[in-house]
Amino acid sequence: MTKALVVVAVTIAVLSALYVWRSSSHKPLGQEAFDALYEAPAPKPPQTMTAMHLGHSLVSHDMPELLVQLSDGRYHYNSQLGWGTFLKAHWDPDTPINGFEDSNGHPQFRDAHEAIASGEYDAIILTEAVEIRDSIKYMDSAKMLHNWATKARASNPDVRVYFYETWHDLDDPEGWLERLDRDLEMYWEGAILRPALNLDDNPQPIYVIPAGQVMARFVREIEKRGGVGPIKSRTDLFSDTIHFNAYGAYLVALTHFAVLYQTSPVGLPHNLVKFDGTPAPDPGPEAAKLMQEIVWDVVTHYNRTGVPQQG
Repeated sequence: MTKALVVVAVTIAVLSALYVWRSSSHKPLGQEAFDALYEAPAPKPPQTMTAMHLGHSLVSHDMPELLVQLSDGRYHYNSQLGWGTFLKAHWDPDTPINGFEDSNGHPQFRDAHEAIASGEYDAIILTEAVEIRDSIKYMDSAKMLHNWATKARASNPDVRVYFYETWHDLDDPEGWLERLDRDLEMYWEGAILRPALNLDDNPQPIYVIPAGQVMARFVREIEKRGGVGPIKSRTDLFSDTIHFNAYGAYLVALTHFAVLYQTSPVGLPHNLVKFDGTPAPDPGPEAAKLMQEIVWDVVTHYNRTGVPQQG
């Protein structure tokens, strides 16, 4: 890297850190205390699991349905989604949720407040809207993550709360892979998760589903190899510049499976069915195996997942 590029990279990092500091009114949990929360893995999960997904179109209808099939029917779920919906919009009954009817007109829909207050779930899976910096700055993401986690634990102290890390537009001017490398620690952890935990008198882990990190690892590998099976580049995981297609949904579902069940996805089926009952495009055995291996490597080398770690 040239000296000029180094200066640019350092400048962007400093400005981004300053942006986070100015955008959040909540002090993050100290690094030592944050690390200590994740020293031990999460308790062993139940093999039959009921979960609630709260988020937007980067959850989708297909991804949870693929997860049902990956678990051999042991995964049951409800969801409340919207179009680009912030956690704050889900929380505040007076805030309209864009695309609410289109996103929730299916049997798995359940009102988020009613569902989470019921105490009926083993896992609550939350995600925030992107652009993540705007969510932090304008929608008080840390407070909203704290609110939902607190509500979930008030009705079921044993519930696991998960924070699903996503990604940005493939055409992001700062670079798609570059943002995935930077944003997990800076924004998802530093400006949302750690401040949310610090709002508790006695913080409990909120585990991370690192789908963005898995995407980055998989894309680097397929692009280095010149493609694997039908997947030649990052664009083959997407239907546009941000929403995953069936291949991307499969990769994200594998990531959820590995984290939620603390189980390697290697060897799971890859010829599945979409939400609407039609066959999902099959990535084929070679690409599916690579996806599964990368998922397991990522989640077992990042202890925020709650998965027992490898050396």
